[in-house]
Amino acid sequence: MNKRGHVLNAVLLSIGLGAVLQPTWDIATAEMILKLSVPVTLGALMPDVDTAFGKHRKTFHNLPMLAIFLAWPIYFGNLQYVWIGVATHYILDVVGSTRGIALWYPLLSQEYNLPVGIPVSSSRSDLVTVLVTGLEIGAFAGILYYVWPAATEYSTQVAAIIP
Repeated sequence: MNKRGHVLNAVLLSIGLGAVLQPTWDIATAEMILKLSVPVTLGALMPDVDTAFGKHRKTFHNLPMLAIFLAWPIYFGNLQYVWIGVATHYILDVVGSTRGIALWYPLLSQEYNLPVGIPVSSSRSDLVTVLVTGLEIGAFAGILYYVWPAATEYSTQVAAIIP
């Protein structure tokens, strides 16, 4: 995907996640969307810094870099939602483009993608971005509302059985 696609994804994802996390559609929803929008958008743009420093779709497009962004808020207490933008950038580049990314760089330089991607210059890239974003929001909502409560209930039941 191109920068426009990553920004579109970040903005739509911030709105969707804000609505899932705060589904009241009042000022609290707007606050959640705003709270997510800047860090998610910055995170969505961050991997493309490797167009100027390093090898594009390798240096900042890999799982070790995502791990750094996941760990950052634990140690430094800021940038809590930037990892979401970084992760969604990776998803768009793997699912939405024909080239893919080097997920295990610097260990491996092999680039991974799915066969459903389209060229970055395609006139359908915005449509693919919107579809991928919708799938991301749906997956998040499914985990939040169905998987997490079921796992929590199961762990409570197991804890009650084990003395």
